Amino acid sequence: MRRPVSIPAALLAVALAATACGTGGAVDPAAGTSAQAATPPDDQLNTAATVNVRLVLEPSSLNIFSTSGAALDQVLLDNVYQNLVSVNPEEKDKIVPQLATSWEQAPDGLSYTFHLASGAKFHDGSPLTSADVVWSLQQQTAPGSKAVYGAEFASIADVTAPDPATVRIGLKSRDTFLLWNLTQRGGIVFKKGTDFAALDGAENGSGPFKLAQWNRGASITFQRDDAYWGGKPKVAKVVFHYITETNAANNAEQTGQTDVETAADPTLLQPFTTGDAFSVLKGTTTDKYTLAFNGTKAPFTNPDVRHALRQAINKQDIVKAVGAGTVSGSSVPPQDPWYEDLTSIDAYNPDGAKQLLAKAGFANGLQLTLDVPSIYPTSITDVLVSNLKQVGVTLTVKQVEFPAWLSQVFKNHDFQLSLVDHAEARDIANYTKPAYYFGYDNKQVQQWYTQARTASADTERDTLLKQVAKQISTDAASDWLFLGEAHTVVRKGVYGVPKAETSNRFPLAKLAVGK
Repeated sequence: MRRPVSIPAALLAVALAATACGTGGAVDPAAGTSAQAATPPDDQLNTAATVNVRLVLEPSSLNIFSTSGAALDQVLLDNVYQNLVSVNPEEKDKIVPQLATSWEQAPDGLSYTFHLASGAKFHDGSPLTSADVVWSLQQQTAPGSKAVYGAEFASIADVTAPDPATVRIGLKSRDTFLLWNLTQRGGIVFKKGTDFAALDGAENGSGPFKLAQWNRGASITFQRDDAYWGGKPKVAKVVFHYITETNAANNAEQTGQTDVETAADPTLLQPFTTGDAFSVLKGTTTDKYTLAFNGTKAPFTNPDVRHALRQAINKQDIVKAVGAGTVSGSSVPPQDPWYEDLTSIDAYNPDGAKQLLAKAGFANGLQLTLDVPSIYPTSITDVLVSNLKQVGVTLTVKQVEFPAWLSQVFKNHDFQLSLVDHAEARDIANYTKPAYYFGYDNKQVQQWYTQARTASADTERDTLLKQVAKQISTDAASDWLFLGEAHTVVRKGVYGVPKAETSNRFPLAKLAVGK
């Protein structure tokens, strides 16, 4: 989730989408998980195959320039659209070449020079050159731009094209986040002159797949670009089926309607862990299930209340209820270089929570309301209600449709407590924006973050960001219930399926089907 006011840029790519009930029975999430089989040689593959993939949250629009939502990034990044650089989630988000084969940073850190791949072109056949890169980045920073990621490129002073295969980005000040931001949607290279308003119904990316069809409310179909400038995809089509309910998703996988089921409920894996018809892949995520306090309204303006609520919640109870996950104590997942285990801050302590509530004037109880998108499993909120009741807090849970959550909670800040999955990677910057829906405002945190962005080395940046994360947790700006785990069910004979951070991007370039 990112960017200031209107709509979160990458909010939901749900790891757990419905109440864990129905057939299957709970199993140890580690049991039955397996390594993915190696992809056979090309002469043993069916290159005319169609692969059907279950996803959870459908995009509201395909205009990736100005429409927020992780569901867009999940399907369009790396597949339809490409950037100068991308990331490899299987290697802790290592930055890797994409449209740029190499790049250099100036000794003073104030410019980067990128060298473009030879032969890159858009789906309409026109060549992709440095002029397209320059134009695309200029749209991010143009006055009045509607770019979702535009604010992340404020450090750019100018973008120039010394020749058709070279791009130079000049900076106003050092920016240790620039390369990362270029891997996200703000770094997409569009064809110069693209009409962004038309992107909802058409695309002209440079990726290995083209948009073939969008059946709103049901599916999105990609077809291979046979003229793709890079390595030719090994499947002809991919159909993304949007199935929110977990049991329905399991049934679709078991009956052959889908070949790949992402975001599988870890408590319902048993049908896929016996025999050899399926593999269950387990991967890391950046899905941070966050309990947000409205820091601008009482009683959350009192830090004792925030700390009390955090200490009242047994995070291990929640992990057990949902079937898998990691307790981290902060908004930073372990794959980030500035991760630190902060679980000791406001550790589970119901007696301490009662004392803090009494100190805050709520010895006789407190009534609170939690707004939560209806797509989340009630097993999470059941634990919250139970845990908080034990310390004298009566929690009323209000389930709302996600668009209503966006309007009421995120945009209008009309809430007391909120639960949502902040799925986007490296989104700690949200806590540096007082206008963000958390309402968290700490000048020291903001200063450290600015210093981290302009640091002379990544090690200095990482040290500062550790300070930022620790202060945010010390202030109880939010509570982080758990970090999700990705469980992906794959039918036998399907290869090259992504398994890490599949909420953020789901690259299809290595997808293959055996004959």
